[in-house]
Amino acid sequence: MILLINPIAVPMQIGCYDNDYRVCTRTFEGRASDVLLGALEALMAEFAIERIIYASGPGSYMAIKLTYITLATLETLRGIPFAACSAFTLNANRPIRAMGQLYFVKEKETIITQKFDEHVPQEFGLPNYLGDLEIESENTPLYILPAV
Repeated sequence: MILLINPIAVPMQIGCYDNDYRVCTRTFEGRASDVLLGALEALMAEFAIERIIYASGPGSYMAIKLTYITLATLETLRGIPFAACSAFTLNANRPIRAMGQLYFVKEKETIITQKFDEHVPQEFGLPNYLGDLEIESENTPLYILPAV
């Protein structure tokens, strides 16, 4: 079983994939810092997890950083490898909220921040098939803005 975690979605989304096809989706209300570990424990008790993919950004730095640290720990302790994908692949390349009225926007291969006067709905989805998901070359978090 492969898990695909979107820690920046509200609620947090985790897709479970067998032979690259999604067999279930679980959503978890609350911040990743509050629900991620419990969600992973429950899914590991239910499924034999072979690999995990997570949305490495852009988006909530805390959620991304916490997810990365948790997955790096699982890889070390349990040997479960993990990879990353861009959050833009899970929202059809729409703007992703950064902070305040700033949003991350993908222009070709460049990510910029852009101000929007009105709220942009944050709609994320998990693919039905992982074979088409573009995996990043590195699994580290994607930080666009400097730390505040």
